[in-house]
Amino acid sequence: MTGARWCRRRFARTVALVLLAAGLGACTELNLFKKDDVAPDEPADRLYNEGLYLLNVKKDPKEAVKKFEEVDRQHPYSEWARKALIMSAYANYQAGLYDECIAAATRYITLHPGSPDAAYAQYLIAMSNFDQIPDVTRDQSRTEKALAALDEVIRKYPNTEYAANAKQKVMIARDQLAGKEMAIGRYYLERRDYTGAINRFKVVVTKYQTTRLVEEALMRLTEAYMALGIIGEAQTAAAVLGHNFPDSPWYRRAYALVKSGGVEPREDSDSWISRAFKGIGLG
Repeated sequence: MTGARWCRRRFARTVALVLLAAGLGACTELNLFKKDDVAPDEPADRLYNEGLYLLNVKKDPKEAVKKFEEVDRQHPYSEWARKALIMSAYANYQAGLYDECIAAATRYITLHPGSPDAAYAQYLIAMSNFDQIPDVTRDQSRTEKALAALDEVIRKYPNTEYAANAKQKVMIARDQLAGKEMAIGRYYLERRDYTGAINRFKVVVTKYQTTRLVEEALMRLTEAYMALGIIGEAQTAAAVLGHNFPDSPWYRRAYALVKSGGVEPREDSDSWISRAFKGIGLG
């Protein structure tokens, strides 16, 4: 091998070693940079209190959620993580992020079913649905979810303050569902689809008879049955209305309707309307 060729090979080997060393140095330097770039964990109590500050003082629930979630990320098995999870649900609720609230509250109940805060978590789920109840002209699936969640609060946590409040909300939700049935029933009645109208008013009488709309439903049943010539059921609807709500203006209208047909309100104990109010059956 000539001296020139040996020099060229030696030079190439030297360059390769230099490049390899440079590459290793760069990797080491990069790894060191990444290691230094990772922020150390903050104490759980500090993160939690920062979240409370953002929520209560700064009135910034969205930023508060980030702090509470950071507690769970950095300290997942701590007692602070449990507290932060329920606060994250509450902060999401305050921010109007209802789906996020439901997700956090549901996770809390799954992880901590025996906790004293489980009742509150279930209440937050109910309220997140309740606050999204639409008007009676729209689909009421959200109302049904709210009602189911409120019933869950009452069933599982009957002796809590949340159960007492849930009972009040249940009445509102049931009124809303009854209102939807009434709106459709009136629509059918106006178009002289009396059978369709009766089916809707029947739902109110059998399923929502404790709501404020049952009086009108009984009067509308009187009206529809009179229009169909089913006088006996019209008489029963008017009689049941008069017996349970004697001072109702709806009864005065029902009474006038049956009188216009030459009959008086008279209850038939075999009618589905009578059975519904006596609790014998739904007809």
